Amino acid sequence: MNHTGATGATLWERGRFDARRGPHQVLFGRVYEDPEIELGAFAPHSRVFCIASAGCTAIALAPHHEVVAVDINEHQLAYAAQRIGGAPARAGTAERVMSVGRALAPLVGWSHARVAEFLALDEPVAQAAYWRDHLDTRRFRTVVDGLLSRPLLRTVYASPFLAFVPPHLGAVMRGRLARGFARHPNRTNPYARGLLLGELPDDHVPPATARPITLVHADAASYLEGVTPGTFGGFSLSNILDGADPAYARRLYAAVHRAAAPGAKLVRRSFGEPAVPPPADHDRAADDRALLWGIVEVTDARFASPAGSAFGRFVDS
Repeated sequence: MNHTGATGATLWERGRFDARRGPHQVLFGRVYEDPEIELGAFAPHSRVFCIASAGCTAIALAPHHEVVAVDINEHQLAYAAQRIGGAPARAGTAERVMSVGRALAPLVGWSHARVAEFLALDEPVAQAAYWRDHLDTRRFRTVVDGLLSRPLLRTVYASPFLAFVPPHLGAVMRGRLARGFARHPNRTNPYARGLLLGELPDDHVPPATARPITLVHADAASYLEGVTPGTFGGFSLSNILDGADPAYARRLYAAVHRAAAPGAKLVRRSFGEPAVPPPADHDRAADDRALLWGIVEVTDARFASPAGSAFGRFVDS
């Protein structure tokens, strides 16, 4: 989860969510993105580009691809290198923010035993009923709406990070959770446990037979502008366009087009809602087990554009 901003500088380079001055931080202790999306989209054994973040996506792709992982936050990149080398996951800023919400669980009637019982289920129909009857309570909805209200979010996040966030975010996120619990078995979904219990499962390090992951400290657009045309067969861009202005979006897409090999696929995510409904075969948000995303779009990298996708809000006004 990375990068934003204008044609050059990005907020992510500051290594902080807030607008305050201070030392850079590790923002993400793990990646809340399901790499099965990328693994299903990218041609086997291709060279792929991804945002480094906490290293989880790069680790998942490495046994099947030659991976270049880029991050503009040098502290986040160093953490990803540690994870790839076998170090355990640790909490970043995102995890500490989410822990505040989990600390309120007893106040909404969520005991540890009840949550554990829910997470032990492996039948989505039963999960949907359990969620509706025992967890999605009035008290829970009230607390979530308060925590995800604009005034409270502004105390944590700089305003550009909130520009893409849909109104009534609490209701939107509850809907995404309900959609995911009705689709993916909890028992085998590590993202469900991470969200509800705060667990940070350690990803397996790449096997010795995998090619080494190349880590690069750079802005995504700048790096891709400098590679040989046709270098990459896949692009995992995380949600780097969340909060980006139209100029940076156009620049990044142009760099992707230049760097894409024939048949290359692009995977991009957003916490926002689609400006226009994406084609059914491109819309993978419901398939992502991380449960959080409003947009998970898979498109042909050489023909994707800000104006012609679910990121249609980047059209010039």
